[in-house]
Amino acid sequence: MPECDRRPRIGLALSGGGARGLAHIGVLKVLEQEGVPVDCLAGTSMGGVIAAVYAAGLSVEQIEQEALRMSRVRNLITLLDRTLPRRGFFEGRKVLEYLSTFLGEKTFADLEIPLALVAVDLISGQEVILNRGSVLEAVRATISFPGVFAPYRLGEHLLVDGGVLNNLPADVVRGMGADVVIAVDASLSSNGLPQVLEAERQGFGLTQLQLIIETLWRTLSVMENHIMTQKLRQAQPEVLIRPPLDDSITLFKSFPRAAEIIAAGEGAARAALPRITAARLKAGQPESVQEGEAAHETLGKAL
Repeated sequence: MPECDRRPRIGLALSGGGARGLAHIGVLKVLEQEGVPVDCLAGTSMGGVIAAVYAAGLSVEQIEQEALRMSRVRNLITLLDRTLPRRGFFEGRKVLEYLSTFLGEKTFADLEIPLALVAVDLISGQEVILNRGSVLEAVRATISFPGVFAPYRLGEHLLVDGGVLNNLPADVVRGMGADVVIAVDASLSSNGLPQVLEAERQGFGLTQLQLIIETLWRTLSVMENHIMTQKLRQAQPEVLIRPPLDDSITLFKSFPRAAEIIAAGEGAARAALPRITAARLKAGQPESVQEGEAAHETLGKAL
């Protein structure tokens, strides 16, 4: 195919962020409505959950309806394990059972859109890209937020939430061959952390065990933000979308605000459409044209 006729591949990277990650649904809704194709997906934690069910063939409407249904407290409670956990506040079996209703026994090879999920191996201390085998197990691994969900044993790995080392895997989707990378960051900023922690404390009436988890969460959030900043500088996504989620929208307690969070993602994606269009047009140009434009721009600055 002549290069001028080749459509640029678009990759979508979805960050972790707990309840805040529901904003990804709004982003997907706008991309579909505007006819922006998604050729490959990479996700971490909640971003990994949404990326996986979308790649498995669920429509955005189905994902949104399920998110709104599960946002009710009485439904969220059904995901909590009733047994005493050993390595995390929740063992994660109930979550695995729930996700199996959508993912079943699908492997990555069965998916409609190429997908990669990110986790971190506690044994090797390395980032692990999950892109083969059971999708369900990979999702369970990427959501294993330390202290909250127990680490997940997968083969020779003991895996926790990929956000520990790569909360917004723009570099991963770039490595999957994306010409245009759209990265969606629904994570909590370091500046907003104190307010969110106070909101969680008031909402839960924290026990001593929960206070330990809170301290771990604070530590990981600071670390994640610093690492993510460096990762984004390296990956240089063409479009970075940050839904306007205020600090009162927490990681764990704000699932009942699902409709508001999804709407924030939708609004942010609509605002980003001109940048997405420009990036697609630029990526679709032959290299000779891009080089000529870059030279013209350089000459203009020199003059």
